[in-house]
Amino acid sequence: MNPQRSQVAIVGAGPAGLLLAHLLAARGVESVVLEARSEEYVAARVRAGVLEHSTVQLLTDAGLGNRLREQGDEHRGIHLQWPHERHHLDFVDLTGRSVWVYGQTEVQKDLVDAAAARGQDVRYEVSDVALHELTGDRPHVTFTAADGTAHRLDVDAVVGCDGSFGPSRAAVPEGVRRSWERTYPYSWLGILADVAPSTDELIYAWHPDGFAMHSMRSPTVSRLYLQVPNGTDVAQWSDDRIWDALAARLGHGQDGWELTPGPITGKSVLPMRSYVQTPMRHGRLFLAGDAAHTVPPTGAKGLNLAVADVALLAPALAALVRERDPALADAYSDAALRRVWRCTHFSWWMTTMLHTSGDPFDEQLQLAQLRWVATSEAGATGLAENYAGLPIGF
Repeated sequence: MNPQRSQVAIVGAGPAGLLLAHLLAARGVESVVLEARSEEYVAARVRAGVLEHSTVQLLTDAGLGNRLREQGDEHRGIHLQWPHERHHLDFVDLTGRSVWVYGQTEVQKDLVDAAAARGQDVRYEVSDVALHELTGDRPHVTFTAADGTAHRLDVDAVVGCDGSFGPSRAAVPEGVRRSWERTYPYSWLGILADVAPSTDELIYAWHPDGFAMHSMRSPTVSRLYLQVPNGTDVAQWSDDRIWDALAARLGHGQDGWELTPGPITGKSVLPMRSYVQTPMRHGRLFLAGDAAHTVPPTGAKGLNLAVADVALLAPALAALVRERDPALADAYSDAALRRVWRCTHFSWWMTTMLHTSGDPFDEQLQLAQLRWVATSEAGATGLAENYAGLPIGF
């Protein structure tokens, strides 16, 4: 087994893992990033597209915001809609904070380029990753490299940024970890289309047939979603059926607004789930992003929560491994979970307010909630404050 030494091992080379490596390097902390997938696979994953104000500020301060500022699309708010009514919530007027539309694939590209520029050690296509001696002061990680050789990496700390199914979450013993979960009775049919967006800002639409959303990836690519039953087969949804459903739910023809269809280049079904595992620190293992928590995408919180986690974790790890000061590391789990639970609640609230259940009583409650949010400054401010993002240290 080939031995190697580093200060921090990061499992997962998605946005959370590569951003953490970047923030650690800025503090003089060496890290090795391990990733089970290929670099091309990770770069091509289509995920989040909305960045909170705090996320954009952190990326900018870290020297990662140039392309975001040039090619991203700053939005002042969102459109909230139900049949025959559409209301614009202006986050800047309400809270002084905007959001940006900039796909996760673009964030990943910026992080990969930055890693290459500083010579970051990233190992792709590794297997058999195992975490050892996490409660001692000499943790290590073993893995098999892409060429089949076995390796051992001795470190001061291990960070799991490897999502829901990686080894890090499961490395917290059963007697230590606790989890909470909510599986929603519907999914999203996600559509990627080569057509200019038909809206200036995102549309969140409640409709008796089910929720719909109009988002975008660029001036020429639209990202759209339809509420569908769990277990839906994409093959059941032809392009014509998709555009007809989107037109009905998004209000084509309402007040002269029109939905422009175009070639559909991607279709996928996304289950809706909330999950939180605690603690986010076990000995010398720290969890960040989807390794510790998952939220439904309605509130646009997944990637932003991962960014907030590593923003808290970077100074904590730097103090721990460079100065042997454990104070911030000891506080990390509680500090991160305050924001995690707030965003989990907001994601649940947005999801249950906008997705139909088929219960007529629920529908009337949802419409009453939507009218209050759209017409009350207090209601609109609450949504805006949570959507545009609470401070990272919340």
